[in-house]
Amino acid sequence: MSVQVTSAHVEALDPTRGVLVGGVWRAGGSGSFDVVDPADLSVVAQVSDGDLGDATAAVDAAADAFVAWRRTSPRERSVVLHRAFELMIRDTDRLADLIVSENGKSVTDARGEVVYAAEFFRWFAEEAVRPHGDYGSSPAGGTRTIVTHRPVGVAALVTPWNFPAAMATRKIAPALAAGCTVVLKPAAETPLTALAVARLLTEAGVPDGVVNVVPTTDAAGVVGHWLADPRVRKISFTGSTRVGSILLGQAAERVVNASMELGGNAPFVVADDADVDAAVAGAMVAKFRGGGQACTAANRFYVHADVVDAFVERLGAEVERLSVGPARSGATVGPLISATAVETLGRVVDEAVRAGARVSHRAELPDAPGHFFAPTVLVDVPADAAILDHELFGPVAPIVTWHDDEELLRLVNASEMGLAAYVFSRDLQRAIRLGEAFDAGMVGVNRGLVSDPSAPFGGVKQSGLGREGAREGLEEYTETQYLSVDWPA
Repeated sequence: MSVQVTSAHVEALDPTRGVLVGGVWRAGGSGSFDVVDPADLSVVAQVSDGDLGDATAAVDAAADAFVAWRRTSPRERSVVLHRAFELMIRDTDRLADLIVSENGKSVTDARGEVVYAAEFFRWFAEEAVRPHGDYGSSPAGGTRTIVTHRPVGVAALVTPWNFPAAMATRKIAPALAAGCTVVLKPAAETPLTALAVARLLTEAGVPDGVVNVVPTTDAAGVVGHWLADPRVRKISFTGSTRVGSILLGQAAERVVNASMELGGNAPFVVADDADVDAAVAGAMVAKFRGGGQACTAANRFYVHADVVDAFVERLGAEVERLSVGPARSGATVGPLISATAVETLGRVVDEAVRAGARVSHRAELPDAPGHFFAPTVLVDVPADAAILDHELFGPVAPIVTWHDDEELLRLVNASEMGLAAYVFSRDLQRAIRLGEAFDAGMVGVNRGLVSDPSAPFGGVKQSGLGREGAREGLEEYTETQYLSVDWPA
């Protein structure tokens, strides 16, 4: 496969020197690897392939930089993060182009991601300067108690390919605000955006060694190496539950502070009193944004029998109007990330059809070489169909009909996952009552989006541990210490 650099934005990154250690960009110890555009299968760039030597050097740099960065005032850290926000907004078009090139999502989705990603820098710039602690006296008298929060130390950050900008900033921003230094391993499918963000952080004034980046095709080796290093005191991972479980086991060996944002299987509930048009609009966002390749994507549709026909008709019409193809052609739905993803999703849909489901609506596929999958609506899906147990990570909407709230809650909470959920009802009290009964860390009520930098993002059950965003996101990178001070009467 020949290299076809598609953008001056890629060339400017000098990706063959894409390992960042201590402020120096260098080649990877394992050579380089190809980053492929999933829309046309061309090679976008060759990127440094970091090895265990690079991983060690990154921790060396982060540990050295931590001494000074933790002592940097919250106000100074805030100024740097505010500047990073401004630079990301300035470079929205450039960053969106990189996301389109390596991820394939639509231009609209890519630009939206950049703005969302930048907001984490602004939010945590503001959180960094908000004092947080406690002071009190012992009930028995004779002492005063001072409670403080200090940075946990060097943090290993592992990000996925589906939101290459936002997943990086959602971790980097609170870590830096808290006073931590970081070593980042971006997904091998989409490392270019992370390299661009790292360069912007340097421009914003982040000192050398505070942020280090190691792209690699040996994810297990590099991350495992970090977890075995006594200087690494934090792991933050976004990815599959299977990999998260492995990393939790490794973190447990040294009792490393761990945050895990893992798999999802979000139910999308439409009640009998829902505004159907609003529910369809919410479904188009919750299901088809980014081609359905989001952990918060609506995965299982539960639509009340009284409105299911109207919902399917209107949703199906919207799906058939979706344009599928390369983002730069103006398409609203881009490719899946790989041929394996296409094959897996196709197999799951075929199995559902054999189990009794029926394809009611489907968008047209382009005559193009990319990893495209037609947005699809499935109806008559049995409530126990295997497709409802899969995190689909693609543009397929399986619809189950329900009749009463007790049945609904049993179906919704049957999953081992519990990241996001959605509910639509004109009766707000009922919608909140249902939402509170869902086993989910986040619930969208009459809306198809739940992510916000000011809100705690995370799940329950096998969807993970800890929260990102909000005040909770900052606290994930701190440890609590209290001082018991002698205070004679």
